[in-house]
Parts: sequence; structure tokens; C-alpha cells
Amino acid sequence: MKIHFTKPLFYALLLTFSFSCKTNTKSKLKTEVTPVTGLITQKAMVVSAREEASKIGADILKKGGNAFDAMVGTEMALAVTYPFAGSLGGGGFMVYRKVNGEVGAIDFREKAPLAATKDMYLDENGNPIPEKSQLGAMAIGVPGTIAGIFAVHKKLGSLPIEDILNPVVALANKGFVITEKQKKRFDQYKELFLEVNQDTILFAKNYKAGDTLKNEKLAETLKRIIKNGASEFYTGETGRKLVERIQSKGGIITMEDLSKYEVKWRNPVRFEYKGLSVISMSPPSSGGVCLAQIMKMIEPYDLKQYGHNSLKTIQVITEAERRAYADRGFYLGDPDFVNIPLDTLISKEYLSYRMRDFSFDKATLSSDINCGMISGYESDETTHYSIVDSFGNAISATITLNGAYGSKLYVPEIGTFLNNEMDDFSAKPGTPNMFGLIGAEANAIAPEKRMLSSMTPTIVEKDGKLWMSVGTPGGSTIITSVLQTILNVKEFGMTMQDAVNAPRFHHQWLPDVVVFEPESFSTSLIDSLKQKGYKINQETSKIIGIVDGILVLPDGRLEGGADKRGDDTAIGF
Repeated sequence: MKIHFTKPLFYALLLTFSFSCKTNTKSKLKTEVTPVTGLITQKAMVVSAREEASKIGADILKKGGNAFDAMVGTEMALAVTYPFAGSLGGGGFMVYRKVNGEVGAIDFREKAPLAATKDMYLDENGNPIPEKSQLGAMAIGVPGTIAGIFAVHKKLGSLPIEDILNPVVALANKGFVITEKQKKRFDQYKELFLEVNQDTILFAKNYKAGDTLKNEKLAETLKRIIKNGASEFYTGETGRKLVERIQSKGGIITMEDLSKYEVKWRNPVRFEYKGLSVISMSPPSSGGVCLAQIMKMIEPYDLKQYGHNSLKTIQVITEAERRAYADRGFYLGDPDFVNIPLDTLISKEYLSYRMRDFSFDKATLSSDINCGMISGYESDETTHYSIVDSFGNAISATITLNGAYGSKLYVPEIGTFLNNEMDDFSAKPGTPNMFGLIGAEANAIAPEKRMLSSMTPTIVEKDGKLWMSVGTPGGSTIITSVLQTILNVKEFGMTMQDAVNAPRFHHQWLPDVVVFEPESFSTSLIDSLKQKGYKINQETSKIIGIVDGILVLPDGRLEGGADKRGDDTAIGF
């Protein structure tokens, strides 16, 4: 792993040289209300985007399986019931904490195909062709999901794989009930499904809420995977069907690409915040680094005194986010390909320097803020689940296809959508991807390179003990949603359920605008921010994150927080 640890000898220079990479107001919409508490259980819990997936995970725990067994079952159940983001054709990250305090992380992120080139999404004038990296076969990265679940099971699981996955096969054959939210998504993307696949597919039919959708082809695929293991997907019949479909639609992924795929066990990013020890995902996810930067930049400020979603609290968080996302765009990428000054980026000295020009009097312009000087030197279309087992092990996993239903290319013989993760690379440094994120050379396309991600699966300790497992989908808003959820509990004393339900806001450096969830913040608060020079987006904003979390209560019981914004469900015992 090529992670470069830069010593902080440059801070004197920072103070002498200018460098650029290019009143306590508490606004509340309503009076105090009684706290809402999520599901509370004694021993174990699973919180995910679908009730069926949470139930399969919880059932695994009930029959003696651990959190890692439940991870495998929950992941595959989401591939059945939540094709919006769950799939055999995607990838993701997981952070874990074992009962003995040991922590770790696994990277089963997608990779660029061997035939990928740096300029593969540029036209003859050198300008990006967004639809080429977002729709269809050319947008697909080599999937890592199946390799990921088998690697987790081999290293950390306890039950036989057939005991874990047979219930998922049964679920695919029996089918799941389409919710109102799912029906709307199917309708919204139907035309793209037909355009990309040039034919109707299972998910492009005229469904109604309450209909049952069966995916028998996916059940058959899972049976082959149970029998043959991960090799079924990467060198076997399933892999051949996958490659055949991709190449028939003009894609470049080959059987060699599949056979060369491997997961990476990573050291998570770990840092302290006001008595908490936060364990989050390391590169090629930007989540842990950015979360550490933001939390360390805001740590000197008394958010609790300022108040939840008050003017000062929003200012401090927004300005820290602005600076962290600027660094994200310049320094972060696949650590196997680029040097990342990790120690420096999350050091107290560097982050104090980054906030040196912040003032409560007015907004900092993003045009005046870029990456910091260091000497020598991704949407709703994701999903998250948190699991705590009765033994005390915990996992936090975030998985994705990138865009909604990924590339929209479906493999009928396998029963799964394929990702469009190639759009998470910087097709051209300095130009935004589908989430508006700006990238640099560190995240340029290269064969077998992993694309940068915003996924932020996170585990938090308090007093040396497990305290929280949390994460969310939401593209570029993932980091800020996880941040605000942790702060809601730590700084503002919320329950887990209230913490995930609370209104959220987001800033990502560029575009220079603060996005607020609609109809969630007072007019007087918004006006005060505008007077200080903040550009506001409430009109066209959408849901910011769908957070799932588990909080360990002082008496050892577990409280689940399943975000009201989705069909998310907590199940435990």
C-alpha cells in the first residue's frame, strides 16, 4: 500500500507563504417534542434498507451466527429486494470491530478493466462525455461484491455458507412486495432501462405497490454460487454470462478482468473526537479521511452551546466541510496507485491551519479555498446496513452500484444490474462527476485501479467500548450525513432514531452552495445565512442520506435508528 506519511515540517512555511491549488441564534421550526426512540433490543440487531434483508440477517444471528455471517446474508438479501443499490454487480466497504476490540476494514470496491485508459470518456476535443461513463456497458467497473462476502466469510464467519444463503435463494424465488417508494423508482427509470437494454427487463414492467416481484434467475445464480463459491462469479458459468452480456453491449470487461479481481484488507482511519474513538473507512474511500478532517476542524467549537442546526453550528460545520472536500478532490485516490499524505491530512496542526481564515462574520468563498499545501507532495444510489451480534461484534457496511440501478444494464440470465462506478474516476481533472464532485490526477483512470468513493461505514467507541455503528447512502452527501448523525447523539443528546431522522444540510466545496433538505429549516435561519454570504439551495434539493445506525445504550441494550426517508427497518432480539 503506497501511503506516504508526510512529517509536519512545513507548517512554518504555511504561515509565511500564501498557497492555493486553485450572536447565538437558535432557529427552530417547532417547539420541543418528545424524543422518538427506535427499536430497542437486548442482544442483537440488524438495520438495513429493507425489512426482508434485516430479517434474514437477524435470523442468522438468532441461530448462532455472528455479525459477519449476518453481513453475508443481509448483503445478498439486499441484492434481491433492493436492486436500486444492492446487486451482485457492485462493490463496497465494510468496517468491523470484534468483541475483543480488534478493528479492521475490507475493500471490495470495483476496479477499472485492464483495457481502461485515462482519456476513455473524452471526446475529440478533450471534453468529458458524461453519458459514456454513466450509462451502459462502458460505465461498468469490475464487480467486487461476491469476492467481498466470501472473503469476509472465510476470515470471520462461523456458519456454513449454505446455511447463510439458502434463505436468500428462497426469498428470490418467493419474491418480495414492492413498496410505494420502489414503484416510483421503477417508473422513474423505466425508459432508461429500455434504452440501455434495448429490450424489456424484469424491472421495467408496469408494477403496482403491493405486487410481488420474483427473481428466479437470481435464485439460480445464488445456487451456483453456494455450490462453487466466489469462483463461480469470477471464473465460472456466471462470470462467462456476465462478460458475454457486457461485451454484447459494447463493453470492455473480460474474463481476465474477473479472474484478476481481489479484495483488499485495509487499516481503517482512526481518530478521536471529544472522548469518542471513531473508526471509519480508509482510501480508496474518502469517507474516513474527510470525516476525520471535518470532526477535528469543528472540535474546538462548542456546538452543544450553539444548539442543533443553529446559525453558528451550521456555519462551523459548513466551513469545515468546504475545506475537507477541497482536499478530497486533490489528494485522495487508490492508495495502491498514489501517495496519500494521510498523517498530515488528519493532523491537528494542519487542520488548525485550514480553519485559520474562518470567521462567523461571513462565508468563506470556495473560489478562495482550495487544497491545503503539503510539502512534497459518490447518492441515494448506495445503501448501508449496520449489524451488532449477541457476542459483541459489530460491522458497518456500505455497498453501491454508484448511480440508481448502476449503469442500468441488466443481465437477465443472472438476474442482476451492473454498476456504473467508472464515473467515480476523474474523467478529466477539474470537471465534476454525476455527484458534482471535482477530482484531480490522484483519481485519474488507470487499469485495475479502484475509483475514489464517498462511502463512510463507521464504528464509534466510547470509553473503550462499542458505542455506535452508522452509515448511509447518498453519493457526495454520505460523509456529511454520517457526521451530522454522530453529532446529533454526541453533542445534542438525541436518541438514535431522532439522530437519523433529523433534518440535514450539506456542502462539498464545489459547487459553492449549501444544500438544505426542503421545508426543514426556518426562513429566519436561511435569511441569516444569506446575509453572511452563503448561497443556499432549498428549492431543488432532495433527501440527504438515508442513515441506518445502532447505538449501544448505557445499560448495554441496543437502539436501532432506521431512517424514515426510506423503507429502512431495524430487526433484532
